[in-house]
Amino acid sequence: MLQAFRGAWRLVPGQALLHCGADDEHLVFNNLSGDTHLLDTPAMKVLRALQAGPLTPADLHGLCGETDEPEDIDALLAELQHLMLVQPA
Repeated sequence: MLQAFRGAWRLVPGQALLHCGADDEHLVFNNLSGDTHLLDTPAMKVLRALQAGPLTPADLHGLCGETDEPEDIDALLAELQHLMLVQPA
């Protein structure tokens, strides 16, 4: 298993983070790839937090809920990176 990146993460430069949603469903348009993704609230919270600037997984801990574990943040960041929405800073 690969070691999770522990440094800071950021939105992919140029990402406008166009989104709309309600409850636990959020549509996010990736203006760089042209793809639209259906994300849950924890993923949207992470993306919104990264709009302000780069953050480490430790900075993001607790953002997804009181019971989130560091592995949860790592998995979420890996998924958002796969969707080309975030990248290591």
